[in-house]
Amino acid sequence: MIRRLFLPLVILSCILSLTFAACTSQDAPTVADGKTLKLLYWQAPTILNPHLASGFKDFDAARLVYEPLASYDNSDRLVPFLAAEIPSKENGGVAADGRSVTWKLKPDVTWSDGEPFTAEDVVFTYNFISNPDVASSNLEAFSGIETVEAIDDHTVKITFKDVTPGWAVPFTGQTGAILPEHIFSPYNGANIREAEANNQPVGTGPFLVEEFKPGDIVVYTANPNYWDAGKPYFERVELKGGGDATSAARAVLQTGDADYAFNLQVEANILKQLEAAGRGKVLANFGSYVERIMFNFTDPNQATADGERSSVEFPHPFFTDKKVRQAFDLAVDRDTISNQLYGPTGRPTAQLIVVPQQYSSDQIDYEFNLEKAAALLDEAGWKDSNGDGIRDKDGVEMQVVFQTSVNPVRQKTQEIVKQSLEAIGVGVELKSIDPSIFFSGDPGNTDTLNHFYADLQEFTTGNDSPDPGPHMKWWTCEEIAQKENSWQKPNYARYCNPEYDELWKRAMTELDPEKRAALFRQMDELLREDFAVIPIVDRATTTGVSNTLTGIDPTPWDANTWDISNWRRTES
Repeated sequence: MIRRLFLPLVILSCILSLTFAACTSQDAPTVADGKTLKLLYWQAPTILNPHLASGFKDFDAARLVYEPLASYDNSDRLVPFLAAEIPSKENGGVAADGRSVTWKLKPDVTWSDGEPFTAEDVVFTYNFISNPDVASSNLEAFSGIETVEAIDDHTVKITFKDVTPGWAVPFTGQTGAILPEHIFSPYNGANIREAEANNQPVGTGPFLVEEFKPGDIVVYTANPNYWDAGKPYFERVELKGGGDATSAARAVLQTGDADYAFNLQVEANILKQLEAAGRGKVLANFGSYVERIMFNFTDPNQATADGERSSVEFPHPFFTDKKVRQAFDLAVDRDTISNQLYGPTGRPTAQLIVVPQQYSSDQIDYEFNLEKAAALLDEAGWKDSNGDGIRDKDGVEMQVVFQTSVNPVRQKTQEIVKQSLEAIGVGVELKSIDPSIFFSGDPGNTDTLNHFYADLQEFTTGNDSPDPGPHMKWWTCEEIAQKENSWQKPNYARYCNPEYDELWKRAMTELDPEKRAALFRQMDELLREDFAVIPIVDRATTTGVSNTLTGIDPTPWDANTWDISNWRRTES
């Protein structure tokens, strides 16, 4: 069963034109002077605790205040922040047996309230993240740790449960931010959501928070106690949320009303037109982020006795069948999505690990073929027995809810996918959720990507460091998001394959770099062979930057604001 498919380019062009024409910059902040930095985040931050964050918006906003021990730059080199030096075997920091690492900390660093930063804060941060009652979203980066101990005020030793080649994963990058013990110790438990510091943080970073209205605006002022003398260069930062990606791009690239715009997931032709105004430029930083469509391996329409939907108690009525998943994958036109919607800021892909190169498999490919997709559904026994245009089997209609965040590119992606699926007899209902809700990680809101109360969902993510271990752990059985872990674990798909788990465990203790890389490639190949997910586009992190800004050096391995202490206004 297959119906004729065509892409309504005329209609799509009209939508693009209307989207462009409707953009205004009336809500954008106005650049008033050289001492204030104006940031536009159409996905507004909702929390400033990076260990409770579930979206890039929250990590970026928190990164102005909090810092890790170190972070990777765009050359995959570790750069110290709160660390005095990078551990190595040569300086004695990395143990020869691969079971521990010792970090030396910068002396004379203080929190923004004047309290000294010490090794005890690093110990506390580990205890906080590893406390199951906290339900930290960053737990997977720390799960291999046995103990963290303060040798003295400026020395920390991390001992791992086993041989650990990924010793540099904990306490680095955006998931490695150190929290102040004296602020958070009363909230190291289930009461963490009550902590005032989630919205009024005390950090070691270049800025401190003057005002925060979740979902709206964050106002920062320079931290007078910042350890890096002479920085930051701006006295004040205003991070304004709301609006949409296109209006944010216009405010930086065309009107000059703002200095920086986050996550410009905007059609390529519109970005090109806006950039032609000459007020700013688009930075496309390719890294690890892959736009993907997730299958829900559980039934979002069945509920447990206590009301939990998408529970492992109830498998999905048709996505547990590999032939069905393969059919859906064949119905996704990656080339059209990438070329028409992303242009030079996206590349079609069917794999999850795209960088670093040694971990990226050359054995994974994709195909768009509706004839094959329809044939697979026929083989699986899904046919239109009642003539309503939708396949069914044993009284179950092949009807899906496909959800994602509100964004023009994602809505157009949904439409392209919907048209293909309907052509092979699948009923599709599209759902668009405000990004401040979808990415909030709020345990009390069922519209988050964590809950995944739909059949399909689309978003972007990727490995947070050059070591893909924590990210690939997402697909292990123990990481399934459920009510018992407040939906804070990252296996939103509820996929479980013991063969995959075994590959991941082997990679976590393999010290030979080539053998370890081969294991990660096998993991990605297994997920592809099993059609566990539908990767669609290797996405650049796309931002708009005013021509008046300099010092910006983005990395794929940390927040967009990781180096904001170096940003400055160009000399006029």
